Amino acid sequence: MKGYPNGEISVFEEETPPGGVVLGLDGGATSTVCVCVSAASASIAITGAKSLPILSRATAGCSNFNSVGEASAKETLEKVMVEALSKAHSSHSAVRAICLAVSGVNHPSDQHKILDWFRELFPSHVKIIIENDAVAAMASGTMGRLHGCVLIAGTGSIAYGFTEDGRQARAAGAGPILGDWGSGYGIAAQALTAIIRAHDGRAPQTVLTKNILKVLGLTSPDEVIGWTYADPSWARIAALVPVVVASAEDGDEVADEILHCSVRELSDSVKAVIRRLGLCGENGKSPFPLVMVGGVLEANNKKWNIGNEVIKQILADYPGVSPIRPEVEPAVGAALVAWNQYNRAVRGDQIS
Repeated sequence: MKGYPNGEISVFEEETPPGGVVLGLDGGATSTVCVCVSAASASIAITGAKSLPILSRATAGCSNFNSVGEASAKETLEKVMVEALSKAHSSHSAVRAICLAVSGVNHPSDQHKILDWFRELFPSHVKIIIENDAVAAMASGTMGRLHGCVLIAGTGSIAYGFTEDGRQARAAGAGPILGDWGSGYGIAAQALTAIIRAHDGRAPQTVLTKNILKVLGLTSPDEVIGWTYADPSWARIAALVPVVVASAEDGDEVADEILHCSVRELSDSVKAVIRRLGLCGENGKSPFPLVMVGGVLEANNKKWNIGNEVIKQILADYPGVSPIRPEVEPAVGAALVAWNQYNRAVRGDQIS
């Protein structure tokens, strides 16, 4: 994945930055990132993404409890928040609001579960927002405004949409067992399956066999079975996506069809959200943003560019779509969501 500028990280020598801090957390199936932003100055983001002052940034591994289990997910989330506060020379008492945008949050019960994990960790006045990681991704492209559609395609995939009046809809994002075939895991799992099928004589031979065996340091397709089940973690499988893209670039028809399948799955997910929310308007041409986030959408060589192919398919049906490649990472988007909530509460208190 590409790097994000995020603005320069400022160093605060004081124990607590004036006005307190806001935490934004993006938790995915591969990594978890938490940024700490000054609550008093986060409004700078309105004038430009790159000017947003990030006090600190902390990273850790997967925090999707469906993938690693609840205990490990909780430990990871707490670790990055504590580390981010420590790097900013701040403390739990300085926190004003938090947005934890975590993959695997699919139901109010998931939100309540994570809220219960951390409610006692912070003062009672702290606003804690629990959302799917799609919310952070959306906000990273629209600078905190939740309107339009976001497509995430990394280790996992999901399409998520928001209307001006607060309605939401999603498609895909149900994990590998239930068929996120447009995701990095889905692409790589199909490639591994193609190797086994070719080896059995049930499907055409493919250059994927030679290329993936070389990358994995294996000598026979039979060894692929042992490698896969020795550690079937989602991110480990998804890391093979660049090999699939390279194989398609070399003219392998099997790899090429796998990528075309991914493009169809991802574009169909976005189209489903657009239809359900009516984002395109009555004439089907109303403008709306489509935020594009994730390593799969950035996986490209000379001939293959998955992200561009997805956009082409969506534009064919909905010409009003306006693709956005965020200038800041999703964790910053989460921080903007938290700051907006905090700012609204402050304004409400001032009015009352």
